[in-house]
Amino acid sequence: MHFKLIIAFVDDNKTDKVMDAARAAGATGMTVISNARGEGLNPKKTFFGLSLETQRDVLLFLVEEHLSREILETIGKVGEFDTRSGKGIAIQLDVEDAVGVAHQIEELTAVVEKQL
Repeated sequence: MHFKLIIAFVDDNKTDKVMDAARAAGATGMTVISNARGEGLNPKKTFFGLSLETQRDVLLFLVEEHLSREILETIGKVGEFDTRSGKGIAIQLDVEDAVGVAHQIEELTAVVEKQL
């Protein structure tokens, strides 16, 4: 079984919605790294030297490759990444190898077989 790593940079007020939607789309778990900060195309605004930026969370999903595209698209839709600049991004990377996922492979095998 092959896996992809989906990394999503999400406004912290959307984290729970994105996690729920990703699980419904087939993700079996995720890791959340809280309070990340980033800057996109347009620099963030300040008010008297204080930043007005929204905090971000980084969500890491190790997902089965046949489920990855649907999960990625679901994350983008729920996170509203394409509605306007600065809402967040998600990317997926190939995973060469992974350990500690044997218990997930048994569960995912049946799910993937249904899709194929």
